[in-house]
Amino acid sequence: MKIAIYPGSFDPVTLGHLDIIERAAKMVDKLIIGVLNNNTKNPLFSADDRVNMLKEVTSHLDNVEVEAFSGLLIDFVKRKNADVVIRGLRAITDFEYELQMAQTNRTMEPTFDTIFLITSLQYAYLSSSTVKEVAKFGGDLNKFLPQQVIPKVKDKYNIK
Repeated sequence: MKIAIYPGSFDPVTLGHLDIIERAAKMVDKLIIGVLNNNTKNPLFSADDRVNMLKEVTSHLDNVEVEAFSGLLIDFVKRKNADVVIRGLRAITDFEYELQMAQTNRTMEPTFDTIFLITSLQYAYLSSSTVKEVAKFGGDLNKFLPQQVIPKVKDKYNIK
């Protein structure tokens, strides 16, 4: 059984994330979405909220699981007996950072492999940070977020 991990903060999950999830799920027997619980950041949503949102938007994918984790990604990969890590790339700047992380992980664990998926063009500009900025000022979120997530984001910003 081929198991992949797709890690990230997903704060909140965007249509770009969902695009990568759906494509990656077709490539492996099981895809585990690892929701990073990073205490050094101040997320909009708790790790539990992000896990629940991801479970909701991926409920149509039978081979996808969602779980929060903290600490090193390689430790999470080992605990889950995963074969590979999936990372989405939007731009060359993403590649530089992701390559550095993949090489660091591979140095720490020589069996560690990373697969990069290029984000679909329609989502190449999209990030959770951008979505939060649009939401903060009451902008239209329909082209950025799964429909189930929009009310949750609006609620966080007290948007009616």
